[in-house]
This record gives sequence, structure tokens and C-alpha cells, in this order.
Amino acid sequence: MGLYDRDYTQENFQSQFRHAPQMRIHFPRPSSAVGYLLIINLAIFGIALIVPPFGAAIYGLFQLDATSVPRALQLWRLITYQFLHASLTHILFNMLGLYFLGPTLERHWGSNRFLKFYLGCGVAGGIFYLLLVTIGFLPAGVMVGASGAILGMLAACAILFPHFVVFLLFFPIPIRVAAVAFTIFYLFAVIGRGANAGGDAAHLAGMVTGAVYVFWPKWRGQLKSKADSKRWQQQMRNQHNLQVELDRILEKVHQQGISSLTRKEKKILKEATRAEQMRGKL
Repeated sequence: MGLYDRDYTQENFQSQFRHAPQMRIHFPRPSSAVGYLLIINLAIFGIALIVPPFGAAIYGLFQLDATSVPRALQLWRLITYQFLHASLTHILFNMLGLYFLGPTLERHWGSNRFLKFYLGCGVAGGIFYLLLVTIGFLPAGVMVGASGAILGMLAACAILFPHFVVFLLFFPIPIRVAAVAFTIFYLFAVIGRGANAGGDAAHLAGMVTGAVYVFWPKWRGQLKSKADSKRWQQQMRNQHNLQVELDRILEKVHQQGISSLTRKEKKILKEATRAEQMRGKL
């Protein structure tokens, strides 16, 4: 996976989302969090490759393991499995995705927020896989890799930076087309319970998490606006109903005297009088 910059390479280009960084034609310089993630992933893979006993011990302790309930409940594995990889091609493609997509998101959000996002997408992928195993939809197995986090970044970049183009097998593809294609592929792979259905479930969950994370502030604002509108409408209805009841009580006092009021009617009249006095003081 690689990136190819289009018109957003010009200095006057701005993303449609606020505060998005300007893009230039060059290989991105790894930002701080991305750099550390690259070093940790590559170092663990390299050491495990050179010293097989060390690799076996590390993978046994830190891979996501759904074959045993006690190991599946070891929550640290939801983080650590993201730093382990099964093969050279596995880590190569994941680290290329991290290298090309990560710096832009880290500059956009800041290192702390980016790191939480990255790990959160991976955690979501692990949880979804464990859930599918728990309900019996997928067979129990072990899982490693940062693919859930990488695909979460792809989904986020597709929303935030739609002019990105990714290289897949040396062919340039608009990032949104790639994101939709990956989503459809992983969905059918999970439903069809293919050979890598567990990994594809993590990929799919990572992408969904990445998209939801980006859209959530907008959705939250819309939900808050709807809630505020409903609350205001309810207040207006309550005030209208209270005014209607108050008018009836005042008419009853006019015709029959205040002694004709029930305890409830007297309470309503008293509260309305107090509220009117408070408004007068304001």
C-alpha cells in the first residue's frame, strides 16, 4: 500500500475537514508515534525471527488466543497481539500502511490522540473476533497483526482526506474506492467463513471503528441538537398546558370564589404566583 498525492499537494489546498494538514509530494517523514510503532513492530519481528525460542515465548504470551477461556480473558493481549506478525509479507504490508497513512493522521490529531485511535481500532478488531468465537460463528484460534489498526486508519483517511490515492499491487486507486472495496470483501469473507475469517473480522471491525471515530463528533452534535429541540418543544407544551389549567382555575375563582378550589388547584395557583413574582424580580 502506498500513497500518491493529487491536487492536495498544492500549498493552497485544504481538506474539507477543519485543521487538516496540507499535503506535499514526498515520502512522509515518520512522526513520533508512528516512528516508535514502526521500530517496536520491526524489532519484535526481527528478534523473533533471529531467536526462535524467544519468538515462541513472546507469541505464546502475547498473541490473541481464543482457544482457551483464561487466555482469552487476558485483556493485555488485545493490545500486544497488534505488535506480532505471522510472516514477512504480513508485517511488510502492515508497516507500509502505517508508514504512509499514520503520519498524516498523527499530525492531524496529535500523537496522543492518534495512538489511542490506532490501538483502539486494533482492540475493536480483537474484541469482534473473540465475540464471533464466543457465539460459535467462527472456530477458536489465535490471531496476530496490526491489520485492524491499519484498516482503521484507511477508513479514517478515506473520510478525512478523500483525495488520497493508494497503490494496491502498483495500481493507483482512490482511497474511498479502496475503503469500500475492502469493506465489501471483508464482509463477504466473514459471512462466508473463509480461511482467514478471523483476521478479516478484525479488519472489518477496525474499519468500522475508524469510520465511527471520525463521524462521531458530527453525530453527537446532531443527537444533542435533536435532544435539545425535543426538550424545548416539551417545555413549550408544558407551559401551554399549565397556562390552560391556570386560566381555568382563575375563571373558577372568578365565578365560585377561592374557597371552591381543590387542594391541587390551590397548589397550582400558588406555584404560578411564585413563578410570576420571580420573573418580576429578574
